[in-house]
Amino acid sequence: MWAPEILVLVVATFVAAGMVKGVVGLGLPTVSMALLTATLGLRDAMALMLMPSLATNVWQAVAGPYLGEILKRFWPMTIAALVGIFVGLRIGIGVDPAVLGGLLGILLCIYAITGLGKFTFAGLQKAETVWSAVMGFASGLMTGLAGVFIIPGALYLQALQLRKEMFVQTLGVLFVVATVGLGFGLSRYELLDGDQALVSAAAVVPAFAGMYLGQKIRAKLSEEGFRVVLFSGLACIGLYLISRAIW
Repeated sequence: MWAPEILVLVVATFVAAGMVKGVVGLGLPTVSMALLTATLGLRDAMALMLMPSLATNVWQAVAGPYLGEILKRFWPMTIAALVGIFVGLRIGIGVDPAVLGGLLGILLCIYAITGLGKFTFAGLQKAETVWSAVMGFASGLMTGLAGVFIIPGALYLQALQLRKEMFVQTLGVLFVVATVGLGFGLSRYELLDGDQALVSAAAVVPAFAGMYLGQKIRAKLSEEGFRVVLFSGLACIGLYLISRAIW
């Protein structure tokens, strides 16, 4: 049974994460994992993130004209990501959750640095099929270990210089695959129970409410200012998780 204060925390987390996604088009899993891992622990954060992430990303994946092209072009990345997720979960079973929380902290710091610095990784357009498989596996591995697909998956897609609409829809497709794979993996290794699944399903409502608010805010807020605040906040949470893993 979840205490009322924990439920309030979960609702507030997914409203905030949904707002981020509404403003910038991504970040719900990353923000929710960061906040929930810092308060509830990595395994609970992974489980609770599943349904809100799946629901919002299904919408993102199908709301565009490029679905067929994405599936045809990035199938090596999706398959490799699924393999990486199960490998990551298998490895993570025997690792102290605090250490995995520290790994998440490192990934958040890397994500924040690349976001604040606007780094890109050029030259990956060559041998795209091979790179897609490599990046898919690496992203899946990080998802299985720490619950976030963004490193290096999103950075790789940015390097391919996809059109804005296709980039957002491709992220949606890959996030759906990652979330489904993570859900099956957590069930397979008995890391997901009925109470967690129920709370995760209920968290879909605040996530969509946050997305709606975020879309309203996007029209009024400076994207550059929001980007700085977002990535700075993620860096602080990442440093906190790293310090908790060390001490």
